[in-house]
Amino acid sequence: MNTAFLLIGGNLGDRLENLSQARAAIAQHCGTITTASAIYETAAWGLENQHHFLNQALALQTFSKPHTLLQCLLEVEKSLGRVREKKYGPRLIDIDILLYDALVLETPDLKIPHPELQNRRFALTCLADIAPGVMHPLFQKPIATLLAECTDPLAVHKFA
Repeated sequence: MNTAFLLIGGNLGDRLENLSQARAAIAQHCGTITTASAIYETAAWGLENQHHFLNQALALQTFSKPHTLLQCLLEVEKSLGRVREKKYGPRLIDIDILLYDALVLETPDLKIPHPELQNRRFALTCLADIAPGVMHPLFQKPIATLLAECTDPLAVHKFA
C-alpha cells in the first residue's frame, strides 16, 4: 500500500460540490482517502485574472503505481467535466499528485514530488493541514518548514 498526497481544486461552477464529487470519485476509483484538509480559498496562481480557487489536500492510500494513479485521476477529472484549454486557466476541477511515499520521479508526463509544491502557499497550506511533519523527499524538510519558508505572496484563507 502506498500513500499519495493529492491536491484538488477548482474555480468554476459550484466549487464546493465539485470538490465533493472529486473526493467521491477518487475514493471510488483510485484508493482510500484517509485524511482531508480543510478547504482553503485563494486567488488564482499563475494566471491571475479569474475567479478564486478552492483547494483541499487529501491523503490517499492506494495500490496503484504512480502512472496508474495519474491515469485514474485524469479520468476522474474528465468524468467531472474538466477541459484543458489554457495553462493555469479556469477549471471545474484539478487534481495534482503532490507526493507519493518518499518517491522522486521525473518522466515527461509525471513529476513527483510536484515540482512547484515548495513555491505555492495554497498547496503547502492545505498539505500542512494533514501532513505537517511529512518530509519533502528532495529538500529533506518537513512540509510545515517549507510552508514557513515559502515566499509566495498570495493569501490563503480557510473557506467558511
